[in-house]
Amino acid sequence: MKKIVVAVDGPAGAGKSTIAKEIAERMSIVYVDTGAMYRTVALFAIKNNIDFKENEEELISKLDEIDIGINYTSQGQRMLLDGEDVSDKIRTEQVSMGASAVAVIPAVRLKLVEIQRRLAEKQSVIMDGRDIGTYVFPDADIKIFLTASPEMRAERRCEQLKQNGMEVKYSDVLEDIKARDKNDSGRSFAPLTQAPDAILIDTTELSLEESISMVEKTIREGIK
Repeated sequence: MKKIVVAVDGPAGAGKSTIAKEIAERMSIVYVDTGAMYRTVALFAIKNNIDFKENEEELISKLDEIDIGINYTSQGQRMLLDGEDVSDKIRTEQVSMGASAVAVIPAVRLKLVEIQRRLAEKQSVIMDGRDIGTYVFPDADIKIFLTASPEMRAERRCEQLKQNGMEVKYSDVLEDIKARDKNDSGRSFAPLTQAPDAILIDTTELSLEESISMVEKTIREGIK
């Protein structure tokens, strides 16, 4: 198979990471979770008591100090911050909201987009995020916009968090989902939007396996 770039965009909780990760395994290509990169920046800010909402200049001034690393293991993509594996620490609700907030800062996006583009220079990748098909890789071979209703995304997110041992309320998760949608779609630089040439897949009424199969079929047909 020739080297390809697959862009999977969509709102928070649409299942992008879960589906893209499975597709990568089935098709033997590299999965890149860009959301984890923004979460890592948010964790850096939280650990260093940087109020990125009120004083984004302070975070921008420290971007060169953030040592972000990515390891690919049998467990998949692992995120490193200053050499420490923070893959589990970046999955809290506090970091989730922080990721959405730091993602509106252009300087943060530019730093991480540079890393994302380097990852695709020598290998086939499937990359998920908010602006992969519109900004990071506008010439991606295949673009998919994955979505679901806010209510269904909140329901799935609750189940995921509970499986990880976290106690959450559906109403809080739904509110978080809607707030992140507003942040992601409303930012001035590289907002969340469906690329004109992206294929829309709504998984509201689909099971996980049905969603994966539909995305895989779309990609394989696109390659042909």
